[in-house]
Amino acid sequence: MTDPRFVVVGIGADGWDGLTVAAQRELQSAHVIYGSARQIDLLAPVQAELRPWISPMSRHLRDVLAGAEPEPVHILASGDPMFHGVGASIVKQVGAQHVRIIPAVSSASLAAARLGWDLSTTSIRSIVDRPLDSILSAVTDNVRLLILSRDETSPAHIAELLTTHGFGWSQVTVLEQLGSDRERHVTGIARTWGAPVVDRLNLVAVHCVGPAVSSQAGLPDTDFSNDGQLTKQAVRALTVTALRPAPRQLMWDVGAGAGSIAIEWLRTDPSCTAIAFESDPVRRERIVRNAADMGVSGNLTVLGRAPDDFEHAPDPDTIFIGGGVTAPGIIDGCWEALLDGGRIVANAVTIESEAVLVRWRSLVGGTLRRFHIDHAEPLGSMTTWRPTLPVTQWIADKPRSIE
Repeated sequence: MTDPRFVVVGIGADGWDGLTVAAQRELQSAHVIYGSARQIDLLAPVQAELRPWISPMSRHLRDVLAGAEPEPVHILASGDPMFHGVGASIVKQVGAQHVRIIPAVSSASLAAARLGWDLSTTSIRSIVDRPLDSILSAVTDNVRLLILSRDETSPAHIAELLTTHGFGWSQVTVLEQLGSDRERHVTGIARTWGAPVVDRLNLVAVHCVGPAVSSQAGLPDTDFSNDGQLTKQAVRALTVTALRPAPRQLMWDVGAGAGSIAIEWLRTDPSCTAIAFESDPVRRERIVRNAADMGVSGNLTVLGRAPDDFEHAPDPDTIFIGGGVTAPGIIDGCWEALLDGGRIVANAVTIESEAVLVRWRSLVGGTLRRFHIDHAEPLGSMTTWRPTLPVTQWIADKPRSIE
């Protein structure tokens, strides 16, 4: 590797003594070192110029990365720089070929060692820069969860959220200042949590006790606040399956209603993202609330009317059209925006909207299928089958360009 422009050195709460000999030598040879005031205070005397971050750090970091220092710039990071750390941000901005990473032990590894947990089977979430509700996508019975806290108030907020969603009997352990001589552990139960947390540098370990929650599509209709504009459970499960969710994919949910398709899509993988288009402002607010209740609000963007707001959204890998099929410009705009190789799925319940799907199948191909689902319901003292409206579904894949 050629001399890098940036060297990122991980440092734990145990400071200089916890660094490897190679990391110590690297910092002793540095000309300029950036880091937080707390990280700089952990260093032994070095010859380098020490430069604390100026708030906001994100802007200061961008300026540093855009600069042209004659010597490599050294940057301190907490623990493993590539584990929810600044190292990943730097590599993303300047390229891996310009960065050398010297990691320390991550906070998750230290926590697993203290608790005796198998890290490979432990789910890890961060609320440092993510909404609190994002942990809900990982919560289910008998799961072990490590949560990187935002500050000293995070443990109480986590305990309250767990209790609200039926996981009040979960065991919660807060680990403060991991690796330092001030390390402290506090354990309790979520529903009765009241332990004081004095240090903003903490990690929360949760052994979940509560209902078993599946990430598969097909949540009960009652899980979604709605005004009737909701793709029903069975059809929703079939629709999400047809959309073929995959990691790091972006989906548009057009005519989102209650947002159930976008939300179910996001629950399949934490790296999935979605944009919901909904013209009604009341429904837009409802979509946001539903997403928060399901733990996926951080990966969902809610925009306004389609196709007017298409220009404000990045091109998607996948599109679902649940409403507005007959509106001018909807399918045309979706097909144009869809990335090559992407998939579009549209549902119709009226003869007019079905005719539009039939026409589009004749234009670009794809598959048509119809669902007719009956539910058993009371009829006096007996039981009968109640039919739901049949749903016609069009599925098409956009051809890849041949250059």
